[in-house]
Amino acid sequence: MPLAFGVMALLAGAKLERMLRAGEPMLPMITAARAADPPPAAPATRAATPPVAPAVPPPAAPGPTAEQAAEQAAERAVLESLRARRAAIEAREAQAVARETMVAATERRLAQRVEELVALQRRLEALERERAAREEAGLRGLVKLYEGMRPRDAAVIFNELEMPVLVRIMDQMREAKAAPVMGAMLPERARSLTAELARLRAARISAQ
Repeated sequence: MPLAFGVMALLAGAKLERMLRAGEPMLPMITAARAADPPPAAPATRAATPPVAPAVPPPAAPGPTAEQAAEQAAERAVLESLRARRAAIEAREAQAVARETMVAATERRLAQRVEELVALQRRLEALERERAAREEAGLRGLVKLYEGMRPRDAAVIFNELEMPVLVRIMDQMREAKAAPVMGAMLPERARSLTAELARLRAARISAQ
């Protein structure tokens, strides 16, 4: 392209020189040369970037109506009520479990206490049987002792002996041995002894 421009310039120069020599007017030639010259190229410009459209905010969602707001409030109230009811039920269940645990512990303690009392009662009964056996053995020894004494000597002791002890001894003595002793006792003491013996033997028959 520059070479063509150079050639055209040389031709135009030569023609211009000939015209000057021939005396031809220069204006038409200059005009023709200007017309022949290509228009200067426009300076290269950077490719224009497309304009950025401004961000348009999305349309705002329409707010809830009064009816929808009331429904939402009612739903929230129901949910809160259900939560409160569930919490109350869980609290009652926890209290019930705690009470059951306490009752079970109390029952175990009571059962253990009952077992201890039963064992203690058995020990006391065993001790009572042992004491009664020893007392019975001692009483039988006293009975044999008084049966071997002379009736008058035994009567002197029986007149001073406590009535409960005297009744038990006379109750176990053989009648053949008891009769002479009672005959030698003081009359009032003998009557009281007879009444107590009758009462004791009647109670024994009723218990049977």
